[in-house]
Amino acid sequence: MIDPPNTNMPDCTPGFPGVFFGLSCEGFPVACVGDHAFAMLQGQSGRHYLATGWKIGRPLPEWRRGDFYGHSGELADEAAFSAHVLEQAEHQREKQALGRRNIAPHVHTPWGSAQHSTTYAEGIEFHSTASHGGFKLSADRNRIVHPLLRADDAFYEEDCAWAAMALTFPELFTSFEKRCASETLKDWEPDAWEAIFATVLAHGESHVKDRRAFELEHASDWIVISALRSDHHPGMTEVIATRAGRRDHSGEERRFLVPSPEYEAGRFGFVIDEARHAAYDGPSSFASWTGRAAA
Repeated sequence: MIDPPNTNMPDCTPGFPGVFFGLSCEGFPVACVGDHAFAMLQGQSGRHYLATGWKIGRPLPEWRRGDFYGHSGELADEAAFSAHVLEQAEHQREKQALGRRNIAPHVHTPWGSAQHSTTYAEGIEFHSTASHGGFKLSADRNRIVHPLLRADDAFYEEDCAWAAMALTFPELFTSFEKRCASETLKDWEPDAWEAIFATVLAHGESHVKDRRAFELEHASDWIVISALRSDHHPGMTEVIATRAGRRDHSGEERRFLVPSPEYEAGRFGFVIDEARHAAYDGPSSFASWTGRAAA
């Protein structure tokens, strides 16, 4: 069960858009920012996560879990939920002040024909397609982008490359967007970030750097590439592992038994401790392995 909401959490905050907090009819904290709906829902192992919805046409006390379809990451506690909602309100207010304009879609992008387009400023447009989206810069605007982040075709996809836009044209983005852009560049373009800002990212600041360090440290270790609960050994998880976690099927694969309470994939994979995790060559719960043995 989710603990009752903190009574210090504000019911509402003024401004555009207004922010309203409350409890759903099922007892979990909810909030709305304009048409955006948020909830703090309980997930697995007692953890909580931020769920999102859109234009729920009923009062907050009538909202239900089924009204929410988006998953936006884990929440440490209710204070984190409140902080995220208020951050989103700040983002919406700043975005309104920036005066972005919707324009008629007229561009063919690397992801298909644009279905919706928005101009941020002269020569800076965002285009979304049926499958993806991103920014398109004019030639003059593209020359301003740092060479380490510059795209030759002047298109910047919305997952990672877009972050170069907020770095290059910060006056066109909200505080929230700029924070997201910084985190994105640190995570996925650490070499560029370190060169541009003459700094060194520490452990935990970059997903890519941390993965490199993990792969270097465990280059000779057995790392799990597949796992399932064993049908033959209750309380154990049967895993398939390869050296360094390679998945190209070019190297040897081995099976191990790991106590199920201990097995958790982790950020970059579960590393087998050969002194504790028994190598296993018995009946398999993996259909693919059973078929291979039969062949």
